[in-house]
Amino acid sequence: MKNLSKTMVLLTSLGFGCAANAELRINGFANLVGGITSSDDALYGYDDSFSFKSESSFALQVSGDINDKMTATGQIIARGEDDYDADFEWAYFTFNATDHVSISAGRLRLPLFKYSASRDVGYSYHWVNTPRSIYDVPFNNLDGLRVDYANYLGDWEYNLQLAVGTFSGDNDLGDVEGKNVIVGTAEVQRDWFKARVVAGRGNVTLEADNVDNITNALAQISPVLANELALDDDSGVFLGLGLEADFYDWFISGEITSIDVEDSFSPEDTAFYLTAGMRFGAFTPSLTYEKLDGRGDLRFLDQVAALPEAAQPAATAAVVGLQQAVADEYDVVTLGVRYDYDTNIALKADISSYTSDVDDSLDTGLLRFAVNYIF
Repeated sequence: MKNLSKTMVLLTSLGFGCAANAELRINGFANLVGGITSSDDALYGYDDSFSFKSESSFALQVSGDINDKMTATGQIIARGEDDYDADFEWAYFTFNATDHVSISAGRLRLPLFKYSASRDVGYSYHWVNTPRSIYDVPFNNLDGLRVDYANYLGDWEYNLQLAVGTFSGDNDLGDVEGKNVIVGTAEVQRDWFKARVVAGRGNVTLEADNVDNITNALAQISPVLANELALDDDSGVFLGLGLEADFYDWFISGEITSIDVEDSFSPEDTAFYLTAGMRFGAFTPSLTYEKLDGRGDLRFLDQVAALPEAAQPAATAAVVGLQQAVADEYDVVTLGVRYDYDTNIALKADISSYTSDVDDSLDTGLLRFAVNYIF
């Protein structure tokens, strides 16, 4: 509570006091999520002991009008996996230039996926959580600028977004930073059909002790090869496509993405999910299949072959070993149900089967329950 109180003070200093009569709007959401795996293997932060820590969260969003054209928004979130230490998720200003154009600056959510803006709001979708194969990336937020354009073309509604800036995050290896990031998104909708495309790039750097130890050792053999293997200010590309058909009684949708940093040890990741469900009054049962392929072809083998023969075994061990250590490929099938208990409360349960194509011993099942509400 002490951390939450401090953050609330910071939120109110975002600029809401710029207008003495500004209306302050406070909204929030919470996710109480518990789960247990069917084996000793951990999945999504769960193991064979039932826990509410991994995916539970509580958040507050405060927004207010600075003047007729500008608003300020701040969101803090406390996550169970971080021992509920409250932290800023968003903090930005928006200038409504016209009826169709808005410009936002500050810390924003990157518009990469269908549920990017509402991923933390469990109430906004039918799963207990969004498919990890797609949404589990270390670059959800952007410190920078975003321009939004929304309009109609006949019966079609369309939205265009362009975002530029930097990001920082972390993954299983270490800290990830992105500079000179630019992301463009286009979304169209008509009646029951919706489609979106996204493309982005940025210069990516990974700081990880284990990786640095390998590349530093390789540098004693070939500094050039070590520099190519490292993920240091390398150009990364993100591509995505999403399609949705929603007839209210039933729906089907999916997303596919590709993430590639060519001049590094990091393999190209291709992931997709396909989900379908039916609505029976307050109940929404669904079935989801998702897959991630992050193995790809081994890189830099020609450079290793060009080294002196005596140096090739050690270089091969470093180059191949590092790439294989981060390679991943798996499938997840999830059967779930959502029950809308009230207009702002959803109860959910799902069971997932995780199958690894890299290591069979990682195969496991996961049972999760969730209470999502908004206020």
